[in-house]
Amino acid sequence: MSPPDPGPGSLAVSGVPGLPEIVAGDSIGALVANAVALLAGDVVVVTQKIVSKSEGRVVPVDPADPDAKRRLAESEAVRVLRRRGELVVTETRHGFVCASSGVDLSNVASGFAVLLPVDPDRSARRIRDQIRAVAGVDVGVVVSDTFGRAWRKGLTDVAIGCAGVAAVVDLRGQADATGRALEVTEVCVADEIAGAAELVMGKSSGVPVAVVRGVDPAWMRESSVRDEVVRPYGEDLFR
Repeated sequence: MSPPDPGPGSLAVSGVPGLPEIVAGDSIGALVANAVALLAGDVVVVTQKIVSKSEGRVVPVDPADPDAKRRLAESEAVRVLRRRGELVVTETRHGFVCASSGVDLSNVASGFAVLLPVDPDRSARRIRDQIRAVAGVDVGVVVSDTFGRAWRKGLTDVAIGCAGVAAVVDLRGQADATGRALEVTEVCVADEIAGAAELVMGKSSGVPVAVVRGVDPAWMRESSVRDEVVRPYGEDLFR
């Protein structure tokens, strides 16, 4: 499989179907590199679920116990921020604010739950290195997960880890279309890439990897979601 080449000013986003069920110890990068013809500068977006499975972040949970997921979520959190009925909003060890510490019971065998990777940035770097070893090309990697958002309904995929592609592009000091200097604009391109990839992966299609081709070459650099995206506690007006 080879993703299409986008025209000038365009992106091409393609799902990577046909990957096997991922189990602990699998090399996701090698599987992707053998399934799709990648080019230098592509960005490979990988869902958190298969990253966690490959890293053995699957734990037993009692399906008959309605409080089991809540207890597991609290054990994965550094603090509980909100409760409403069964909903628990937590801050994880990574600094993410999300529902249930990212604990997920979907697309996993009954009686088990999937936890977030211990270090999603490191996971992205590992996958990038695996792709380089097999395919001989340098790509960016984004590890994505589905988050809700304050003030807005609906879910979207965001980046929880990245490697080889910018997490945030700082446009401060550049001129807008009218020539006025931008003062506060920092664009989270890693989240935008994750959201674009989710459109071809979906929530129930069984396609956990996508390739985004045509991103700005200036974005291809070392990066970190934890360092660039997670807002420091002292700058957060809502915690």
